[in-house]
Amino acid sequence: MTDRPAPPAILETALYARDLDAAEAFYGGLMGLEKIVRVGDRHVFFRLSESILLIFNPAETIRPTGNPALPVPPHGAEGEGHACFAADADALDRWRAHFEAAGIEIEADFRWPNGARSIYLRDPAGNSLEFADPALWDVRA
Repeated sequence: MTDRPAPPAILETALYARDLDAAEAFYGGLMGLEKIVRVGDRHVFFRLSESILLIFNPAETIRPTGNPALPVPPHGAEGEGHACFAADADALDRWRAHFEAAGIEIEADFRWPNGARSIYLRDPAGNSLEFADPALWDVRA
């Protein structure tokens, strides 16, 4: 297996939400992410710099697309997922204040053993969202 290079990054991350209107308002409105596309009640996609956040309705994506030009296999997840967004120390304080002003509960705010800080909250679908200093994983944002 060492003769094959590892992928350099995650291109897209998927979360699942049955209420795409609430998801679009949260990620596009409250978080200010750039919406790429929404397809009915099936999915809404957002751009984050060099990656993409996919929000799928699991009740829709469990079925085949019905489009032979896009033979994406059915998929889905039940229950809450997790995604972590990079944020430096100043941005973490701003995000915390922004979410609190919007009435979003911060579930946790702490420092990891390596000194990196994370805050946790929930999106409208109950997905666990983390905002963390990239030092958590020794990467640059």
